[in-house]
Amino acid sequence: MGTLIGLLFGVGLLLVLDNWTPRPPRRLAPSGPGPVRRLAERAGMPGVSTRSVLGASAGIGIVAALVALGVTGLPAIGLVAAAAGAWTPFALLRGRAARRQREHAQAWPDAVDHLASAVRAGLSLPEALIQLGERGPEELRAPFVQFGRDYGSTGRFAESLDQLKTRLADPVGDRVVEALRIAREVGGGDLGRLLRSLSAFLRDDLRTRGEIESRQSWTVGAARLAVAAPWLVLATMSLQRDVISRFATPAGVTLLVGGAVVCAVAYRLMLRLARLPVEQRILA
Repeated sequence: MGTLIGLLFGVGLLLVLDNWTPRPPRRLAPSGPGPVRRLAERAGMPGVSTRSVLGASAGIGIVAALVALGVTGLPAIGLVAAAAGAWTPFALLRGRAARRQREHAQAWPDAVDHLASAVRAGLSLPEALIQLGERGPEELRAPFVQFGRDYGSTGRFAESLDQLKTRLADPVGDRVVEALRIAREVGGGDLGRLLRSLSAFLRDDLRTRGEIESRQSWTVGAARLAVAAPWLVLATMSLQRDVISRFATPAGVTLLVGGAVVCAVAYRLMLRLARLPVEQRILA
């Protein structure tokens, strides 16, 4: 019995001491940007916040619903128009991101060749990167011009590389930046050979991807036209009150909502089936 009391007393004393011992504040790991912010960065619009995109989505959705409701007088069509309008900012960002990625993919082989030539000529890595802002491909000049300003004002190569990678928001840019970081920190005698091999790989990948995209462009265009055709017919019918009033019945509302869901699912399925493999970013 005495042993049990002594054990409980010792445990209680340890708990009291542990409570009095100061503990360092817990630091939460910084959370990365959300999906909307990452989409804006890929689109080349890092200054666009998630709140502004959501606000624009809500505003466009409300305006589209009011216009459709005023023209047709049917709440179901207004609901479909609101959903389509709310999706518009995200569709624009996705389209801009895809277009920017294609432009960067076409420009990166020349940019990597320029870097390899600069390194082979004996320029330092910061000088080689700054030169890309002056003589590199037009599509990639802006991020490297900003890199030159960052490096000139701070003199910190690693931090300037991090900011450059954020502005590029590109898988190829991630690989180039990390290769340059390693070469800067631990030395890299084979950096020129690595860059030349990367340039050859990028040209082959660009050629193959271009052939595949040219073959599937007709199929994707036809699928988009097939999805849009019923809604174009509905928009034309909305000018005739006696015809569009038939969709005010429960069967008509069910048809509209079901058609919208089927079109959305079919369109997303088409995009997924026709999507080419996309290289993922590393250490982003």
